Amino acid sequence: MFLCLPLFAVEPLIHAHAHNDYEHKRPLLDALDHGFCSVEADIYLVNGHLLVAHNVTQVKPERTLQALYLEPLRQRVKQNGGRVFRGGPEFTLLIDLKTNWSAIYPPLRSVLKEYSDILTTFQGDSIRTNAVRAIITGDRSKEMFAGETVRYAAFDGELPELDSSDPPSLVPWISSNWTKSFRWNGSGPMQMVEVLKLRNMVRRAHEQGRRVRFWGAPDKADFWREMIALDVDLINTDDLEGLRNFFEERKPKQSP
Repeated sequence: MFLCLPLFAVEPLIHAHAHNDYEHKRPLLDALDHGFCSVEADIYLVNGHLLVAHNVTQVKPERTLQALYLEPLRQRVKQNGGRVFRGGPEFTLLIDLKTNWSAIYPPLRSVLKEYSDILTTFQGDSIRTNAVRAIITGDRSKEMFAGETVRYAAFDGELPELDSSDPPSLVPWISSNWTKSFRWNGSGPMQMVEVLKLRNMVRRAHEQGRRVRFWGAPDKADFWREMIALDVDLINTDDLEGLRNFFEERKPKQSP
């Protein structure tokens, strides 16, 4: 039995992404408590079940995608008047496929369809925005969606997608390994050649209606500050409290 979640008067953080969210003490719930509007779950297909874990040796039968994420999100949306945060933005569930897509996507699609009451759906280039947008990353292929008239998830793109004609309804995000494109480690000033390179990537993505996220990046305030200054959309972190505090400290000070 799933318990109703308490309501939280927390400000949503639209730039905060909980990397490997399931490794926190309370998957999803800790991220929600800190206002995160995006979380990431790695899944394996094991005996027909979608199990959440970083490695296949860590899977547990009770830790399904439904139990840890989809069902709690549904309960939360019911409590909050149709949104994960009452009156807040669309929430993102980034699903990282750790099993070959041709095997895991069909059962994943069936599960997502069961939660169509809370999920953003897609028909061609048309988007029906809802409380939660599922985006598929990891071992994925656009072939997954072949023949679908209704999609229950979008596709996490990589940098080459900036040269494609794919609509943002299909590829709303661009995710990339930071160290494959940049050398800056968050210490000292970022070299201007890298600043200009990043600005160009972000500009092109935004012109196409896509958001940008880097993984494998320094997870500290100096790096986060530079990413926000350069309009990177999502800060990828394992430090929920640290990033929450970072954004709190950036708020304009109230006059006494």
